[in-house]
Amino acid sequence: HVWDNARHKTLQLLQNKPFPNSLFGMGNPLLDISAVVDKDFLEKYGLKPNDQILAEDKHKALFEEIVKKFKVEYHAGGATQNSIKIAQWMIQDPHKVCTFFGCIGEDKFGEILKQKADEAHVDAYYYEQTEEPTGTCAACITGDNRSLVANLAAANCYKKDKHLDLKENWKLVEKAKVYYIAGFFLTVSLESILKVAKHASENNKLFTLNLSAPFISQFFKDALMEVMPYVDVLFGNEMEAATFSKEQGFQTEDIEEIAKKAEALPKVNKKRPRIVVFTQGKDGTIMTKGDKVETFPVLKIDQKDIVDTNGAGDAFVGGFLSELVQDKELEQCVKAGHYAANVIIRRAGCTFPEKPDFH
Repeated sequence: HVWDNARHKTLQLLQNKPFPNSLFGMGNPLLDISAVVDKDFLEKYGLKPNDQILAEDKHKALFEEIVKKFKVEYHAGGATQNSIKIAQWMIQDPHKVCTFFGCIGEDKFGEILKQKADEAHVDAYYYEQTEEPTGTCAACITGDNRSLVANLAAANCYKKDKHLDLKENWKLVEKAKVYYIAGFFLTVSLESILKVAKHASENNKLFTLNLSAPFISQFFKDALMEVMPYVDVLFGNEMEAATFSKEQGFQTEDIEEIAKKAEALPKVNKKRPRIVVFTQGKDGTIMTKGDKVETFPVLKIDQKDIVDTNGAGDAFVGGFLSELVQDKELEQCVKAGHYAANVIIRRAGCTFPEKPDFH
């Protein structure tokens, strides 16, 4: 009897152990150039202390100035890639549970991204091209806020027919059971997102998406709503939720109501209800469950332990996905998200210690 129990346990563990390439991410691989800056620097370039924008012509000089004027650190970044790396870090073994697709340039920054993905044990398949250099993201840190300015460059050159459609690449998409794409990628390749989203929906797999930034709900509304019917899990923070509500005409600023209304939007795969997860910084994370909305308090942290909040949202999603891909309860997914975010805000950028301490 004891032997039977032990065998049953082992079988269960084997079934739950994630397999290589079971979590798939696609997005903008960017090299983060982060520095602690001053208010004048933000004002000079018209930046808000806590925001994410795409670089315009007026920001071109920012990238040179930040490197000259402040002490910068380089980190492999890009929202989706951050989350995928964190998920792999949380899982630890086996390696390469996580696949990542995105476009880089054939240059030094591109080499750094490849090396960092490798060190993180992520199975990264980059579409490499020579038209544009590897994308960068300036993380301008003031206090515990971060203002992000992304210069997509190569990341913007991702092409469905040149990469996603290739037989050997599409095979990797088919291997996965959970998919994650940050809303940022809507500005790059809607057709790539739709191809992956439809595959997930038709095969009753999980497709997850992030609202990512207020400007996505505002200026890429049509693209966002084209993908929404395929979304099984929708992530966002309180600012993004508020903008989404306004743009969708939900006529409410109550975050729980916004979550319920987002959950109720049309959905193709009726076998799964949509889950909506909104984080609120140090306030509790809310998640829809049937017709209820539950709140989960985040882990307490002393203000003086916060190094910067850059990557906290990505880390939350990474933690969440690491449990989701192992078929864990949603409450456990949120817990893992909170744990990962708590680790990341104690460190510069989206970096992590060697091993997680999460149960």
